[in-house]
Amino acid sequence: MNRPQTVINYVNIAHFIDHYAMLIFAAAVIVMGPVFGMPYGDLLPYATPGFIAFGAGSLATGWLGDRWSRRHMMVIFFLGIGVSMIAVGLVQTPLQLGIALFVVGLFAAIYHPVGTAMMVSYSDKNLGREVGINGVWGNLGVASSALVTGAAAQLLGWRWAFILPGLMTIIVGLAFMHAVHHEVRTGHKTAGVTARVSRNAMWRVVAALMVTVIASSTTFNAITVALPKLFAERLTDITTSPATLGVITACVYVFGALTQYTIGGLIDRFSLRAVFFPLSIALTPLLYLAAESQNVALIVITIGIVMAMFGQVTVNDAMVGKYTADQWRARAYSVRYFVGFTAAGASVGLVAWLHEHGGFALTLRVFSALCLLMILGAALFPPEQRASAPAPQPAE
Repeated sequence: MNRPQTVINYVNIAHFIDHYAMLIFAAAVIVMGPVFGMPYGDLLPYATPGFIAFGAGSLATGWLGDRWSRRHMMVIFFLGIGVSMIAVGLVQTPLQLGIALFVVGLFAAIYHPVGTAMMVSYSDKNLGREVGINGVWGNLGVASSALVTGAAAQLLGWRWAFILPGLMTIIVGLAFMHAVHHEVRTGHKTAGVTARVSRNAMWRVVAALMVTVIASSTTFNAITVALPKLFAERLTDITTSPATLGVITACVYVFGALTQYTIGGLIDRFSLRAVFFPLSIALTPLLYLAAESQNVALIVITIGIVMAMFGQVTVNDAMVGKYTADQWRARAYSVRYFVGFTAAGASVGLVAWLHEHGGFALTLRVFSALCLLMILGAALFPPEQRASAPAPQPAE
């Protein structure tokens, strides 16, 4: 039998790797443009197929996780994403770059439906705490991607920014194969739902989740992709060094990590609605203020944006974990991430188009308006009642 904490630790590391791998290009593209003879706005859309695969692939991977083996799927994740990151570092043409990034997105699609479901099934009654900690690891992956990629691109060249993490991921995958074995968790104390609403109100949970996921995921992806370039344009009075910009970006994301841990604890103490609503109203005004901000003011406002974005991600994941049973939880997460990441995939091309036609002033205003949907989602979400926990049963 697997030790729950061992499984959770590896799943948390996988979350770090997943977000790290998906955002290397967002930081490296700034220095890759001259190599391929293409401006930022023309090269950035080559990431779009990868982000679409990131979302669309989650349907199949979630189904395989429930029907076959979550452990085996995670082995494929570690080894596949490691090899594909190395492949990006070896490309010679823009077409090869687009194909390699697509493959990264395809393997990255495994983590969220499969890894999150696996983490929830091994968690104790403090689901919010575990979701929050898991979110911190993902956020640290986002932060480290900007930091390490900026430093590696400046010191070693952009190719090594992909190759080195690819090699490290393969090593972690081999360790996971040795430490974690296939195990069915159906029937454990975490397998049942931990919250409920009246049958007539369940449509409001689904509608609130879908509306919020579309708005928050699209904005999340747009901001994380655009942030290195936004800082490069707007922090010129502070620095123009890619490595220093990476440090600033990473520090901003640390606040998001702390927020996810805090939100996870609040979810265990209060209803989802009580946590959901304050977060939903924060992004619209913050994004609007950021549209015209620069230097220190922009950094401060961006910290608020990142805190609200990552806090909302924790709420979204906890919502699925609380309302679904273990035997189909991976499929529930796959639908959640399919909707979210497919919408987010479109944000890459949208950022490039908006930036070309109106710079980041137009880009941030558009996403500010989109975040009004999150307020609608919070208004739709019904009051929550706690469900009684099922009696523990042995694993199959």
